[in-house]
Parts: sequence; C-alpha cells; structure tokens
Amino acid sequence: MKIINASEVVNICDKTLSFWHRIEKGLKKSTLDEALLLLNFKKEGLEKLVNDSAVINCYLWHLEDQARAKSFSDTVIANIKRAIDTTNQRRNNMMEEIDAALLLLLEKMGVKTKKNATVNTETPGSVVDRLAIISLKIYHMKEQVKRKDAGKEHIAKCKGKVDVLLEQRKDLARSFDELITDFKKGSKKLKMYYQLKMYNDPSTNPFMKK
Repeated sequence: MKIINASEVVNICDKTLSFWHRIEKGLKKSTLDEALLLLNFKKEGLEKLVNDSAVINCYLWHLEDQARAKSFSDTVIANIKRAIDTTNQRRNNMMEEIDAALLLLLEKMGVKTKKNATVNTETPGSVVDRLAIISLKIYHMKEQVKRKDAGKEHIAKCKGKVDVLLEQRKDLARSFDELITDFKKGSKKLKMYYQLKMYNDPSTNPFMKK
C-alpha cells in the first residue's frame, strides 16, 4: 500500500465517473454493492478506497436525483430517501476507512509526529470525499454545456460554473497534497475522527424501532 497524491485521487474519481456513465443503463437497478463490484478497477490499498468512495458518491448522486422526481409516488420517494440514508452511512464509513488506512501507512513509514504538531480541521478522508463530489459536479455541469436543447444564456452560465468548479478542485487538490506532506514531516497530526451518526442506529433513534 502506498500514499497517493491528489492528482491520483482526481484521476480515479474521473475514471470512475467515465465508467459509471458508460454502463449507466445496466446500473439502474443495481444495489450499491453490485455497483461497487462492477466499477471496481482498483483492487487494493488507498487507491481501492478512493475508487469505492467515488462509486458511493456516484450512487448517492443519482439517488438524490431520483428523490426529486415529481412523477414518483410518496411510497417510492420514501424508499429512495431510506436508500439515501443508508448510502450516506456507507459514505461516512468510507471516509473513516481512508483515514484509518492512511494512519496505518504513516505508522509503517515510521513517521514521528512532532510535539508541537497541530491537528487539521479536515481529515484526508473528508477531502477525498469532497474531491469525489466536486468531480461529479464538474462532469454533470459539462453535460449541461453540451446540451443542444439549451439556450445560449444557460450554456454560458454553466460554462462559468465549470470554470469555478475546476478552480475549486485545483485548490482542494493542492491543500490535500500539502496536508499529506505535513503528515510525512510530522508537523501535522492525523487523528481518527468518527462521525458517530445516530439516526441510522436503532439504539439511539427510537423511531427506527417503530
């Protein structure tokens, strides 16, 4: 297992998106686990976890689209909302898995954290998640730019949004690389932070028992 840089993260996210939309028709009735199997082109290490994170976010993105369909019945929407909750839990778990894997890697590398090391406000797993989401936004905003049925004003507005998103992804990628460098130098300390979501746990959410 090796530590990956932001460029590799972005490439994996973009490749996952490309794969997804190439076989999208076959994914419409797939479960998340089936989608993960179909779209898994990285078999081990942090690369696989990034690949999985990108797939989970793709799956969630399309569930969110479906949840806004005005033609669906309330029952169908309720089922989609439950699927969104479950998928979001998997998404949060994946962020923690990425952080745990990176922490183990740093330990194996023998990295010594300095006494005055600070803790970042955001973990690498959270940044990977954000890079996956912003890559999704870029992909779909570019689709809007290519629409033949849209007016010039809409196309121009979406082109501007693509530029903004690309700049935001570039900034986020740079911050990721700087954070990883700081971890390696020991000037930043990587700690595990757990989401500890309560709404999907029957022991903390009484409504799940009803």
